[in-house]
Amino acid sequence: QVQLIESGGGLVQAGVSLRLSCAASGRAFSSYNMGWFRQAPGKEREFVAAISRSGGTTNYADSVKGRFTISRDNGKNTVYLQINNLKPDDTAVYYCAAGSFATSRFRAASFLNYEYDLWGQGTQVTVSS
Repeated sequence: QVQLIESGGGLVQAGVSLRLSCAASGRAFSSYNMGWFRQAPGKEREFVAAISRSGGTTNYADSVKGRFTISRDNGKNTVYLQINNLKPDDTAVYYCAAGSFATSRFRAASFLNYEYDLWGQGTQVTVSS
């Protein structure tokens, strides 16, 4: 079974960039669609971005389009989230997740947290103004 470990978070000033990483153990990484979600204090967990098994298809929340980029390296069992021009509203715990839903359902399923089978522990991102 795949285990997920996020890294790359921290306390940063508004306007800078961060790259979050999610390293997966096990050999099955390329068989999973991967997603990033975030949860701000007092709010529900929300979808951020997702990428298909091959990396050929991505999906983003409207609120992050243009600033966030998801990518994956199946050879390194790692998925990344590049965040540019960080804003205080980006402050949250960022989670990566692995989903085994069918590729044909990627657009319909990738933004739904219950479609994901495995979750990491999260990495905190705090953006000061």
